[in-house]
Amino acid sequence: MPIVAQSTETTDWVSRFADEVIEESERRAPGKPVVVASGLSPSGPIHLGNLREVMTPHLVADEIRRRGYTVRHVLSWDDYDRYRKVPFGVSGVDESWAEHIGKPLTSVPAPKGSPYPSWAEHFKAAMVESLAELGVEYDGISQTEQYTSGVYREQVLFAMKHRGEIDAVLAQYRTKPKAAGKKQQKPVDEAELEAEEGSGAAAEDDGSSGSAGYFPYKPYCGQCGKDFTTVTAYDDDTTEMTYSCSACGFSETVRLSEFNRGKLVWKVDWPMRWAYEGVVFEPSGVDHSSPGSSFQVGGQIVGIFGGKQPIGPMYAFVGISGMAKMSSSKGGVPTPADALQIMEPQLLRWLYARRRPNQSFKIAFDQEIQRLYDEWDKLAGKVADGSALPGDVAAYTRAVGTAARELPRTPRPLPYRTLASVADITAGHQDQALRILSDLDPANPLGSLDEVRPRYDRAESWINTQVPADQRTIVRDEPDVELLKSLDEQAQQSLRLLLDGLEEHWSLDGLTHHVYGVPKVQAGFSADATPKELPPEIKTAQRSFFALLYHLLVGRDTGPRLPTLLLAVGQDRVRKLLGE
Repeated sequence: MPIVAQSTETTDWVSRFADEVIEESERRAPGKPVVVASGLSPSGPIHLGNLREVMTPHLVADEIRRRGYTVRHVLSWDDYDRYRKVPFGVSGVDESWAEHIGKPLTSVPAPKGSPYPSWAEHFKAAMVESLAELGVEYDGISQTEQYTSGVYREQVLFAMKHRGEIDAVLAQYRTKPKAAGKKQQKPVDEAELEAEEGSGAAAEDDGSSGSAGYFPYKPYCGQCGKDFTTVTAYDDDTTEMTYSCSACGFSETVRLSEFNRGKLVWKVDWPMRWAYEGVVFEPSGVDHSSPGSSFQVGGQIVGIFGGKQPIGPMYAFVGISGMAKMSSSKGGVPTPADALQIMEPQLLRWLYARRRPNQSFKIAFDQEIQRLYDEWDKLAGKVADGSALPGDVAAYTRAVGTAARELPRTPRPLPYRTLASVADITAGHQDQALRILSDLDPANPLGSLDEVRPRYDRAESWINTQVPADQRTIVRDEPDVELLKSLDEQAQQSLRLLLDGLEEHWSLDGLTHHVYGVPKVQAGFSADATPKELPPEIKTAQRSFFALLYHLLVGRDTGPRLPTLLLAVGQDRVRKLLGE
């Protein structure tokens, strides 16, 4: 028996959608598995915006599983889509790939050097690996296999037979005039563009209309393999279909009841699949959800196939710090695999779980990642001591694991910013990294770097791939003699105070207390004095002292947190560089 829903204990969006989906599934197909769906087109790198298409139904499906229901998450690989254009910035691809425009993605060669047999398989592979690392369970379906094996034959024949009804629905939107001078606010989504570009004058995103009438089916040419085709005749009784190709001039007549080299156009294909799979929940991007776009139109067409439109929340865009909206056809945009190089799966899951689908958010590849990790670790502490809010506990629980398992975690999750600083300073020397990290807490030293993995590896990768060379930390080899000679008595005294207490305070907490305490002591206060007990000028003195230390140690105004930097440099070298 399914477990009774527990959504009253939390206020998170996932639980609310799970309630709604369970209720709707029981109404539509009582006693059968709950079906949620996603769709991805491997037209290029599958980026972090596309990941929301999968994570939204995954999180809802996982909540439903936690309650004891059987759930099927259908992930359609839209690999039978046409190859629209050569993406910019994809390694191993040049303009010669333009000759493949119009072919199915599974018929286009993979980028040079790829071990995969096709363009589609090449870009699917990285996403498959990332989804496994993120703990996402799904039933992957290749649309190439579905169409070419004849799985959808009855649906194709049905759509052709009922093309008049489909055309009548589409005509409501096709003929609407655009408001004069009104600019489109957001780019059209990948699927919306599927048949708009390069398919000839007779091609539209909802099928081809010509002197022979409207047809919701697009064959791939039997000679050139492309979809620059127009259906010129069709007989409902015999299913004989004649088409011609504007790319190569080829034409032929085939029996559609035996023909598997083509597909329904997008605005018909999507609702057909809703009905075929019995989908109850599938989100859609902003572009799919705008008036007259595929989700809205599909909601009417699905009824022709005898199905119902899924519960379909619109999801907002996902951005990258400092970057504009992502498009997979352009290439050069961060993918889930890129994110998982610099952050643990739990953090990436949390970013999608904590925001409602209609809330946009950014994923940090810059310094902001350190703040995100601080926030994540703070939340983990609150969950552990029972002080976190219910909604935050729910998001955390969904991030660290699924109904099936907990994701592997770092045994000793030291602060990401500390690990990044150590990786920066040690430049790949693992023995030095272990020495420094052990000094952070001398009473409980690390036995090996494995205790801080995989977080340490992610932080090291972030330093090596995302931090510009001019921001990397290079410790001086020799003291800055000229600067040391120019120091006034107060600055010299601050260095003496620091060096005198160095050995006694040689730990992360100890050095933190010590470096902040030196300006306090110089001003006649206790090193333990709190900010409320100090005049404002103490902060100014601390900043000046820190800047001096950075100049003497690394030749810059700023750098990694000073306690971490001091530990990394080591006592002997610190004393040498500070002029002792």
